[in-house]
Amino acid sequence: MEDINHNVSLTSGELANLWTQYMNDSLTICVLNHSIKKVQDEDIKEILQFALSLAEPHIVKIKEFLKQENYPVPKGFTIEQDINLNAPPLFSDTFMLVYMHIMTLHGMTGYAGAVGNSVRADQITYFIECNKEAMELYERTVHLMLKKGIYSRTPHINSPEKIDFVDNKSYLSGWFGKKRPLNAMEISGLSFNMQKTAVKVVLEIGFGQTCQSKELQKYFNKGRDICKKHFETFRSFLIKDNLSSPNLWISEVSNSTVPPFSDKLMLFHIVTLVSAAVGFYSAGLSVSQRRDLALEYTGLVTEIGLYAEDGAQLLIKNGWLERPPMADDKDELSNSQ
Repeated sequence: MEDINHNVSLTSGELANLWTQYMNDSLTICVLNHSIKKVQDEDIKEILQFALSLAEPHIVKIKEFLKQENYPVPKGFTIEQDINLNAPPLFSDTFMLVYMHIMTLHGMTGYAGAVGNSVRADQITYFIECNKEAMELYERTVHLMLKKGIYSRTPHINSPEKIDFVDNKSYLSGWFGKKRPLNAMEISGLSFNMQKTAVKVVLEIGFGQTCQSKELQKYFNKGRDICKKHFETFRSFLIKDNLSSPNLWISEVSNSTVPPFSDKLMLFHIVTLVSAAVGFYSAGLSVSQRRDLALEYTGLVTEIGLYAEDGAQLLIKNGWLERPPMADDKDELSNSQ
């Protein structure tokens, strides 16, 4: 791409991309450093090491971008303050592979959005490269999960004999009477959200039994129950059509009560994931053409959104929520004169 930056400053969108990636990758580096030390399976360890080799240079590059703009580098998360390398493993090797797979899905989604939100040539080039890295990591995680027989495929459906068109308004129904079977887009959305929700449940169980704060423990346990309910809600739609559903993985949490991560890291991680779930649920809603499914998504979006807000309030209460890049408050500036 031709370099036509002309020393143009980063836009608010580009700052948001870099700030968000710094926060997420600094957290990921902490999680991976602990996991790599504890994982026994060499194949899974290799995946985690590869993921770490991608995340660490990102931090260096983002610091360079921000310093060039005279923009403060976020504090984020650090190995010194946010992990206990001596803590026993909290999750099984199997779950860490599943976790890495889901986090890679989040990464690809974020990087694709960052490319579309960037204008400066260096930013576009950087996030395209990040997306390529994430796609390679995705391919590796899927290959290893298939090899180990733990990948949850989206349910198979039979091919129709011919192309068909909807000729009855009952196709959109779902509240009363006979419901039509789910279509492929609806099935995909349900399965996709179930896979992500399953990971949140396991994290909330593990974080709930190791966090130091009773208030956070209550929050994680509440999230565990909410996400379990959401998982079962999604699953009920698939079961009614005799379709398979993803695993929940709740048996992959150890009995350790020694915290491997700081309360700050654990809370931020959950708040970030449930906030992202609002978007993923909404994407599922957007392709749902059965009214009962659309209505269910609407209720779940509201519930998970309120839970995310409660988590953000806890971050603020504990002084852990870093202020993201913001516009100037012109009213406040004028009143200060």
